[in-house]
Amino acid sequence: MKTFAALLLGATALVGTSALAQTTLTIATVNNNDMIVMQKLSKDFEEKNPDIKLNWVTLEENVLRQKITTDIATQGGQYDIMTIGMFETPLFGEKGWLSEFKDVPADYKLDDVLKSVRDGLSFDGKLYALPFYAESQMTFYRKDLFDKAGITMPDQPTWEQIGQFAEKITDKDKEIYGVCLRGKPGWGENMGQIGPVVNSYGGRWFDMDWKPQLTTEPWKEGVTTYVDLLKKYGPPGASSNGFNETLSLFASGKCGMWVDATVAAGFLTDKKQSQVADKMGYAHPPIGKFDKGNHYLWSWALAVPVSSNEPEAAKKFIYWATSQDYIKLVAKENGWAAVPPGTRTSTYDTPEYISAAPFAKLTLETIQTANPTDATQEKVPYRGISYVGIPEFQSFGTAVGQKMSAVIAGQSTVDEALNESQKLVERTMKQAGYPKK
Repeated sequence: MKTFAALLLGATALVGTSALAQTTLTIATVNNNDMIVMQKLSKDFEEKNPDIKLNWVTLEENVLRQKITTDIATQGGQYDIMTIGMFETPLFGEKGWLSEFKDVPADYKLDDVLKSVRDGLSFDGKLYALPFYAESQMTFYRKDLFDKAGITMPDQPTWEQIGQFAEKITDKDKEIYGVCLRGKPGWGENMGQIGPVVNSYGGRWFDMDWKPQLTTEPWKEGVTTYVDLLKKYGPPGASSNGFNETLSLFASGKCGMWVDATVAAGFLTDKKQSQVADKMGYAHPPIGKFDKGNHYLWSWALAVPVSSNEPEAAKKFIYWATSQDYIKLVAKENGWAAVPPGTRTSTYDTPEYISAAPFAKLTLETIQTANPTDATQEKVPYRGISYVGIPEFQSFGTAVGQKMSAVIAGQSTVDEALNESQKLVERTMKQAGYPKK
């Protein structure tokens, strides 16, 4: 009897262990620093939730977007949690492809999440994703190089000034390049950065009749400015550099200036990862002729597709990963400067964060002043600053990005690329039936 009882208890224990391991969540995410930190720290979640196992699929930005769009559009069910942004979330939510976040637990403190970020992750008043971090743009620069050259970065630089500064601090013999910018093609890579430049010269993607405007003078000015900076003062191979590649260049001391996502600031001030951590300066993103639309609003957020078989477990993980407690966990492990920025008011009310992150107030200011509904000098029929909020943009935005990358690589001229892009976008919009009633 004792032997039988022991066997029975052992079998029961095995069944219990099996039951605990039954729920596996597959998470598709982007291969940037903050998401890698999340993956590392997720052991904390698994320890607290032994019945849930996490399976990570970490992809390059362009590849992630392609795979997620294909899977969710076909209801493939490959992922339980998707890392998406302010472009995809309202579009996917409108189509009914995402689970709504309703009845959010009180201890999550949803009202603490910045309203502009919540609004960007909603459609028709319904919230379809929660932000892991949010960002805008800023100008990063090397104070030591500026001091050596006897120049001062203004709080609000112009693109003309960026060119003047770049000329003075470039030293290609020492592999120091005056300015680094994204050249890698993609609607969220180089076009995510070029778009605000064009806005600041008075440009827009479409007029109110959905006619493409890529051959107008503001586009020529904005793109020429961007391309000339990289050709004259940028690093070799700039046409292949996306966010991660350019971040690595700056952190290794090879860039004098960089205009890009505010989220990079935490990485660049980390002495363990950045060779220029004690040399960092920060300013507003540059303007061309106007200050409207010169910086964007973006969030990498976590969402649950309706094709997931484990929506409640998926939301449980998302509540953990986007919570105040997660922010405190990152602060404990990596320091306050490294916490996911731009999502919660409480983060910016924390004295330890403000003290550790000299870029904090500027980050919050750029996020709060970015307006996706009023980002151009002339009226437009779309929503977005660095993108056009319609499904077709994912295709033609990347195609135009390829044309821009070719110009940076010296394979085409600005005029040729913009003329080809104009025709390409015209064809796409005609096939898609625009203007739509």
